[in-house]
Amino acid sequence: MSKRVNWPITTLIALGSLVILFPLYIAVTIAFKSPAETAESVLSLPKTLHFENFTNAIEATNFFHAFGNSMYITVITVIFTLLTNSMVAYAIARNLDKKFFKGLYYYFVSALFIPFPIIMLPIVKQTAAFGMDNPNGLIFLYIVYGIAFNIFLYVGYIRSIPRELEEAAIVDGCSTWGVFWKVIFPLLAPMNATVAILTCLWAWNDFILPLVLLNDESQMTLPLVQYVFQSEFGTDYNLAFASYLLALSPMVIVYIIAQKWIISGVTRGAVK
Repeated sequence: MSKRVNWPITTLIALGSLVILFPLYIAVTIAFKSPAETAESVLSLPKTLHFENFTNAIEATNFFHAFGNSMYITVITVIFTLLTNSMVAYAIARNLDKKFFKGLYYYFVSALFIPFPIIMLPIVKQTAAFGMDNPNGLIFLYIVYGIAFNIFLYVGYIRSIPRELEEAAIVDGCSTWGVFWKVIFPLLAPMNATVAILTCLWAWNDFILPLVLLNDESQMTLPLVQYVFQSEFGTDYNLAFASYLLALSPMVIVYIIAQKWIISGVTRGAVK
């Protein structure tokens, strides 16, 4: 018996795909065109592939230096976000019946409702006063600002893990520290992957926070160096889109590799 096609959902998925794929098509075609071809038609395919757009974009942006800055900030942010946020979430999740920890949970989650522009100016002044207007200060802020959403994700996931696993580990002689690292943290693999990917995308693509925090050109990240293609009189779209694709490609690779961890599901090694 053939399955019925849900046409309303299928149509919505098709429209959603077009919304994503059409701008990507424009970006790719312009990146491989010459300025004359772009002026002639934005939608047409390139007659000749102009790979020199990519080499020129790499030179104009000092791409590999900016790539190194973005990589350093993103990798360190992801590592420390997973380590610190998961520990805080574990302490809250296992003590949520106590008023202090419940208040702490809602305190963290309430930060989700505070728009960044409201606190942007105080943050700039504080980081400058503390000498944190550098990549290390940026990493610290990413970890702190990400904790609200990450606590929300982690706490719900940890509360679904049976307490019997921890009790069995304690009977075997594990301390609280040992229970977390040997039992809980391995079971957080799917959630860790989700948090890691979201944090990675945020830290890699963020423009506002590096813009207001970093003053030294040698410390600029990939989103910031895209400014080089804009001038008072116009924008070099061909080089700009080539540079955008270069900056985008590492995150596409990361997502393709890591998506299986998000889909993988349930707690591994749980009580059966």
